[in-house]
Amino acid sequence: MPPGKPSPEDEPGDPRPLIQHGGKVDPQALRDAAARAARDDAADSEQDANPAGDGEGGEDDGLQRVHFTLARDLNKRLDKYLTDRITFMSRTQLQRLIELGGVTVNDRPAKPSTKLRLGDRVDVVVPPPPSKEIQGEDIPIDVIYEDAHFLVLNKSPDIIVHPARSHNKGTLLNALVHYFQTQSHAGGGLSNVGEDFARPGVVHRLDRKTSGVMVIGKDDEAHWKLGRQFELRQVDKRYLAIVEGTIEADADVIDVPIGPYPSRVKGLREKMSVRHDELGKPAVTICRVRERYDNFTLVELELKTGRTHQIRVHLSFLGHPIVGDDMYGGHILKRAHLGLRNADLAEGESQDDILMDRQALHAALLGFRHPHTNEPLVFTAPLWPDMASLIHLLRAHANPSGPLNIPGATVDLDAAITRG
Repeated sequence: MPPGKPSPEDEPGDPRPLIQHGGKVDPQALRDAAARAARDDAADSEQDANPAGDGEGGEDDGLQRVHFTLARDLNKRLDKYLTDRITFMSRTQLQRLIELGGVTVNDRPAKPSTKLRLGDRVDVVVPPPPSKEIQGEDIPIDVIYEDAHFLVLNKSPDIIVHPARSHNKGTLLNALVHYFQTQSHAGGGLSNVGEDFARPGVVHRLDRKTSGVMVIGKDDEAHWKLGRQFELRQVDKRYLAIVEGTIEADADVIDVPIGPYPSRVKGLREKMSVRHDELGKPAVTICRVRERYDNFTLVELELKTGRTHQIRVHLSFLGHPIVGDDMYGGHILKRAHLGLRNADLAEGESQDDILMDRQALHAALLGFRHPHTNEPLVFTAPLWPDMASLIHLLRAHANPSGPLNIPGATVDLDAAITRG
């Protein structure tokens, strides 16, 4: 090619290469590729009279595939090698990606500890990093407590926590940026911890369709100290869930390992399962019954470990999936499923009314020590209207057992079940 003539990658309108000179993945190129894919998907959907999907985007949103071939014998661990190549992901994130089957070496599944040799081909399916510039959006949030160092809120069940893949708008962080710009009376903003991955202030997360209490760091010291408490399991996290069927035992310790679901086909890559092989990691949940009804049970869950989808997997393993959790065997709940008679329905109500179309799981209580004063603090987040209304219906029409005071249970049901 004559000197001065642009290469095909540099010509106007052509996509920039995913891998830069030097072997590092270009984060902006990944963002651009994800944006093009999203536009293509939108165009396809407009021509499809019955588009597939659940309205939240497919499991592959924004994912791109990159390839590396080793030109010399590095004798280096796979996770360390990828840390040098995909610099916008932490080693922990890359280990998780490898364990979930997103990385192969010579077309075979790999482990983070796999040693790489001359000629090895590494294939990686990787999401692009979200933009670091998080724009504020006027999305309501339910603030429970705030001071100069942290904020506690009651997350709604219809929002993801932080930008991820193609979700760069409409997240809880977008709402928090707007809140700190316009409404906060305590001053400050999001901590800088996690800013490189568009997750400033995020100490811990909840699934998109799980509601409940979360703590957000406002200064770096508070963020690190709160994060350390989570890491050392010094935080008291309690959830309430409505499950299918009647659980007979008042209390049970669910101690079975959890790992990625064996199938990696589209739609199942986020799913977890009970694994008794090398991919299974220890997972312990304490389940305490708080109320029983005909064909349903209200339970309080105490986490002793923090595996992905732990509560959902463990309850499904018991044979009592969470109401509305179709990924793990639960069913979308209608009034007809409660056995209500037409005489029990108010004006405008129907047997076909949907009562719960998301997992009936709520982070009800969070206890930790103040990151600056070390004072013990406990916060209770009231249930969102869908779960609260369902419990009120079960109490009225499904022969409730009445609240049970099981030893070790700490959630105040009167404080939690106030809406409906």
